[in-house]
Amino acid sequence: MKNYFLPIGKRQEEVLLPEEHVIYDIHGNDAHVCPDIVAATREAIRNPICSKPLREIVRAGETVTIIVSDITRLCGTSEFLPVIVDELNSVGVKDEDITVIVATGTHRGHTPEEDIVVCGEEMVKRLKIVQHDSRKKEDMVSLGKTSFGNEVALSKYVVNADRVILTGAVTLHPFAGFGGGRKAVMPGVAAYESIMLNHCMTMSKIEGGGCNKACDASLLEGNPIHQDMMEAVSLLEPDFLVNTVFTPDGDISEVVAGHWQKAWEQGCKDLLAMGGVHIKQLADVVIASAGGYPKDLNLYQATKCHMNAQFAVKKGGIMIFTLDCPDIKEPAIFTDCFSRTDMEQFEKDIRANFTIPAFVAFKARSIVNDVTAYLVTRPENFDFVRKTGHIPCHTLAEAWEKAQEQLAKQGKKDYTITIMGHASATLPILDK
Repeated sequence: MKNYFLPIGKRQEEVLLPEEHVIYDIHGNDAHVCPDIVAATREAIRNPICSKPLREIVRAGETVTIIVSDITRLCGTSEFLPVIVDELNSVGVKDEDITVIVATGTHRGHTPEEDIVVCGEEMVKRLKIVQHDSRKKEDMVSLGKTSFGNEVALSKYVVNADRVILTGAVTLHPFAGFGGGRKAVMPGVAAYESIMLNHCMTMSKIEGGGCNKACDASLLEGNPIHQDMMEAVSLLEPDFLVNTVFTPDGDISEVVAGHWQKAWEQGCKDLLAMGGVHIKQLADVVIASAGGYPKDLNLYQATKCHMNAQFAVKKGGIMIFTLDCPDIKEPAIFTDCFSRTDMEQFEKDIRANFTIPAFVAFKARSIVNDVTAYLVTRPENFDFVRKTGHIPCHTLAEAWEKAQEQLAKQGKKDYTITIMGHASATLPILDK
């Protein structure tokens, strides 16, 4: 027997497991942590991937729009943005010719205080900062259609600029494959209708077919959401990209810069080398944590744990999650959907009126329905947790005791266990 520890909120949960049954203890691979993001950004933009250096692309007198992630995706913007602006200034681009647009997608715009958190106080004072509003039709410019029939309309602040720089973070994404790169444009600064048509591709083409299996973490080839995003960005053809790449523990590992597609693809490759863990078999039991605070602040964020852990468990297996979720019912637009039990009607409603929170709830609920799911969380969350299809537990030890009872009912004595301490940022890859 051996003690194993999993993060939950700002603490650790302990459980005693039969070591001989644990086939994998996944924490991600060795990862370099960037010691100086400012220096790394400067190096990356001066020695870019498949592109001229930024200072050779822009000219004095040109207008430049820099797309930055919103506060829901903190990615080091306040550290790398001043470096980009300094580089632009060095070739004669004045502050008044630089616009920063916050890529809200369908989210709300920032408060002034949130702009400072994301961009830094100096940048807020010096530059024009615009909040993208996907529903403000008068601010949108149509660029044409993708092969998927998506009419691509983007913010005028982006389309009308002489030069466009994308920023963001390369992450695993539960339906676009990876975050970062092209997502700064679609959905970041796109019109609401364009975003919805793109994201609707997360559903199977067949009504009643549930989620589109081609749209999942790390999947790019054959992923219609990704392909539609790429075509949308190709209509714009941005001039440069700066993306951070995160370790499974949430630290910035590197900064990639250069061509909007090629530099991002290098970031995806590097991310998968850190967070992708090859496994040879699926387990009867998967015990998973999102990685602790703030990844398990609410269930909406914490379901990234479900999205990745599903790739480690056998069909009809057992999943145990350690998720603190002090704000478990936030946002309501998500949690009101997550507790729905009529999946057939749920799917019909999503197809009729697609929203991202509803889809995330549908996908997470679909995963839970296919397994026996235990959720270690705060006692005050228990009533709501039961509505989501999970079985609530006070401690990891209690959840494991219940799991053993379930294994006994299934007649499984030679069962297997996989542990995922940072499931939101690590991806099991089954070798076939």
